[in-house]
Order: sequence, then structure tokens, then C-alpha cells
Amino acid sequence: MTLTKMRTAAASSLAAAGLLFSLAACSAPATTQPTTSAPSPSAAASSSDASGPCDGVKVIVDSGALKQEAADTTMCVPVDGPTVAAEILEEADVETEGTTQYPNELVCRVNGVPAADFDITHKEGSYREECQGMPAAFAYWALWVKPASGDWAYAQEGLATLKVSPGESLELLFTVDGEPAAPAA
Repeated sequence: MTLTKMRTAAASSLAAAGLLFSLAACSAPATTQPTTSAPSPSAAASSSDASGPCDGVKVIVDSGALKQEAADTTMCVPVDGPTVAAEILEEADVETEGTTQYPNELVCRVNGVPAADFDITHKEGSYREECQGMPAAFAYWALWVKPASGDWAYAQEGLATLKVSPGESLELLFTVDGEPAAPAA
């Protein structure tokens, strides 16, 4: 198999995984009950607790190879029980933008990154994310979860359905050409 065919097969596999990820987010049944109680006003998200233990959910946004500080953040968001990831990000003031085709199922931009006029450098040249359909298989925001005592795992659901519990961590990591392959710690 030639290198070009291997790259094409790898890109197709990544695109299929991304589609599966987005479809999983759509397939969960809707609930009519609230999933968590609202944090008290005095329990606002705090970035000062980001480096230490977190009684709530630790939220990490890492622009990875893009090195775009506008997106990067780490903070602890107080929650009382399992809470939908989209609500946790909203509490953390992390703004996500989907695509035209998948407005709520995929993440195309986080805190405006990558900007529409930003050239993403990758193995084959440069690319600009237009947020129309599926993000490129070689440059995308990946959603990761980490249990209180365990290793990072690629999320099997999207922001709209993934529930995260106190003591767990949630990370949005921008990956270019497979790097970084997983969150740092």
C-alpha cells in the first residue's frame, strides 16, 4: 500500500470516527428532568482552583499545536452531580461553535479558535476551517473525559448528551495531523 493510500485510509477512518461521534450525540434520548442543580451564585467557576484538586468538574481547553491563547483555559466548575458537558462549558464561559451542517453536534471553534481567517499548517500544506460540514480529519477539536482516578479517554458522546460528574475532567483539545494524540496529564 502506498503512503498516499495509507494517508487517505487514515483520513477516511478519522472522518468516519468523527461522524460516529456526532451521530452518537444525536441518538441519546431526551430527558424531561433537570440533570443537575444550578450552582449557587457564590460557587461561580474559579480559575484559581485550576491547578489543584477540583470538587466539581475540571474544564481544560487546549488549542494544542495551534498555540492560540484566546482558546486556552483551565478551571474548576462546581457541580452537584452528573451534568451535561455543554452546561459545564457554558458555566465556564467557554464558547463553542458548531458547523452549518451540524450546529449542535460538532465543535468547530472554541472561543473563536481557529478563526475563519487563520491558516492551520498541516502535513499537506495549510487549511482554513469554514465550519460548513465535518471538520477536516487532520485538524479538529477532540472531546476528552477523565474519571477522578483514571486515564483520559476520547468521549463517546457529544457535548449535548455527555454527562460529567464531580471529580472528573473534561478537555477540548485541538489536534493537527494526530498531534497531540491525547491530553497531557
